[in-house]
Amino acid sequence: MARQNFGGFGGGNMQQLMRQAQKMQQQLQETQEKLQEAEYEASSGGGMVSVKVNGKHELVSLTIDPQVVDPEDIEMLQDLILAAVNEAVRKGAEAQEAAMSKMAPGMGMGGLF
Repeated sequence: MARQNFGGFGGGNMQQLMRQAQKMQQQLQETQEKLQEAEYEASSGGGMVSVKVNGKHELVSLTIDPQVVDPEDIEMLQDLILAAVNEAVRKGAEAQEAAMSKMAPGMGMGGLF
């Protein structure tokens, strides 16, 4: 009986390819879960304003040194908060991008991610 050739892959090779794909999918899911649980911290104003965001880009902590609270200069406080939050979000996005790019090239996924 003639053996079918599936696009250059034998039956055993196709099964191995499917196992590798399932393993990659599991690794991707685990990496995404870890990244969503991670927290990223940043501060501004020499540490006067500190924030933490999670991998879902949600603000989870905000600390403001009482010395920076000046009722006459609310704009400065707002700017410090924005700067700290944006920096923490940027750190999280960079960490996620780095983790995903580590996975994609070694697995032959091309430009999938």
